[in-house]
Amino acid sequence: MLGANSNLCLNSYLSATATHQARDKCRVRVRATTRIEMEIGGLDSNGREFKSADEMWREEVGDSQKKLDWYRNGVGYWQGVDASVDGVLGGYAHVNEPDIKASEAFLNTLLTELVPNGGRNQHLVALDCGSGIGRVTKNLLIRYFNEVDLLEPVSHFLEAARENLAPENLSVSEEHKASNFYCTPLQEFTPDTQRYDVIWVQWCIGHLADDDFVSFFKRAKAGLKPGGFFVLKENLAKSGFVLDNEDKSITRSDVYFKELFTQCGLNIYKLKDQKGFPDELFAVRMYALTTDTLKKVGGSRPKRKANRPAIIK
Repeated sequence: MLGANSNLCLNSYLSATATHQARDKCRVRVRATTRIEMEIGGLDSNGREFKSADEMWREEVGDSQKKLDWYRNGVGYWQGVDASVDGVLGGYAHVNEPDIKASEAFLNTLLTELVPNGGRNQHLVALDCGSGIGRVTKNLLIRYFNEVDLLEPVSHFLEAARENLAPENLSVSEEHKASNFYCTPLQEFTPDTQRYDVIWVQWCIGHLADDDFVSFFKRAKAGLKPGGFFVLKENLAKSGFVLDNEDKSITRSDVYFKELFTQCGLNIYKLKDQKGFPDELFAVRMYALTTDTLKKVGGSRPKRKANRPAIIK
């Protein structure tokens, strides 16, 4: 990803100052496709206003060279960041704990409601997009999934993830492991067909232009097993969007995201806001996205037992 699982962003748009956004990474590259017109206004980190997202994207990625530069500069930004939790979280390492805690509660609810028997006695596989140094995989995903694949375009982050997720550095049973490490940007990645129960996309999708956002999810849908789902966890602008000129990423509003989800053919099954982050950071929201329209578990429907994390050695 272009913001390896820690795409924190300062709420700089309130004062239109150029405070830099922190994120876990998020990489990207190039591929020319049709822009999606969005009649949503916004501004950049220098305070410049745009009448629409289309105006902004036309200026930033309006031709193949501009798009190549957009993605190259995004990766270049993260190549200069230390491969540590504090580095990928932009100096906010202390948000790691509340981030993982909220994500785990959300994931547990989803596994209970969407996966037969809460995932018990099944071989579950997840994809960690924009995995960075493996922060989310190590602290969360590898405890719930038998295999986790990591997708990260910044090479020194991915090498750190390999080391962090080596069997001797994990406290889970041998049935749980990091299987594949893909040094590939989101916009160029195509998953194996029906490999994943969950595709986790955190703090990296902001590096994708709208057309690549939609193309990624359309390709990634084929990588889900029947009944599989996406979790998108991202920063949220109060309205419109905020463009970060430094790391080449965009923070979208809830309305903006929902328009793109429609373009992707995805449905929001459940959403939840992150709590416990410093006030100066953007709000963060978790979306559970499915390829089919599903009904949430109702009060009259018996809930399945929750999935349990891997047994600690």
